[in-house]
Amino acid sequence: MARTAFLGLGVMGFHMAGHLARAGHQVAVWNRTPEKSQAWTGVHRGEAAKDPAAAVFGAEFVLMCLGDDPDVRAVFEAFEPSLGAGMVVIDHTTASAGLARELAARCRAKGAHFVDAPVSGGEAGAINGKLTVMCGGEEAAFAAAEPVMAAFSRKTTHIGPSGAGQLAKSVNQICIAGIVQGLAEGLHFAEAAGLDAARVIEAISGGAAQSWQMENRWQSMTEGRFTFGFAVDWMRKDLRITLDAARETGASLPLTAMVDQYYADVQAMGGGRWDTSSLIARLGRKG
Repeated sequence: MARTAFLGLGVMGFHMAGHLARAGHQVAVWNRTPEKSQAWTGVHRGEAAKDPAAAVFGAEFVLMCLGDDPDVRAVFEAFEPSLGAGMVVIDHTTASAGLARELAARCRAKGAHFVDAPVSGGEAGAINGKLTVMCGGEEAAFAAAEPVMAAFSRKTTHIGPSGAGQLAKSVNQICIAGIVQGLAEGLHFAEAAGLDAARVIEAISGGAAQSWQMENRWQSMTEGRFTFGFAVDWMRKDLRITLDAARETGASLPLTAMVDQYYADVQAMGGGRWDTSSLIARLGRKG
């Protein structure tokens, strides 16, 4: 079993760190608000560190699950002096590919390794230990990190060099944005046409229109309940990163840009903390 540090005990990180402890790894945790760390040690075996450097000291693997690029850079710089040869830093934050490449270079300068490893699966996936992980970095670093990440993942894939994991997460968010908007419009159309939504979903969910979103969110969407999983505020952060990357690569993402603005409308309705299925609220549904 490995000596690990887990930095960031939010909606996802709290449960991911818990799975590490249950798998038998030695875990030191840190969170910006110490109360979260204390709450974690109240239910899991491990220790709460006073700061990132203390958590990382002596660790073989350092895992982060934070908010955005500035958070990742600030926390990394707080423990950077503690990095040593052979250590592996695994960043589960959805952040920019550029930052991943920068931190990979800074790790190499210390003889350490960096894996950008954003996750998909939401809070439910974190709770159940069934996250999908998209990884960028050196093959050897991924091979070392994969058994550790197995504690909370059902599928872990090495995509390519540093930054590739973050770019793959952008692909994931592009696809989700389009699917949710299509589902929202389909359900809105069914209601406007006077159809029984349950029977419509029964009829089409076994065909080409089927999706995870349809199976798991159609009913709550029709009922105007948006308290499940990934928040609109975080989705807009991810789409900002995605659209920035598209400008750098020359990719054309007209649908993604449009849905991003639809999510801005949801925020203006007061739905920043609603889940991403709340796109239907723009079309007449109330949360």
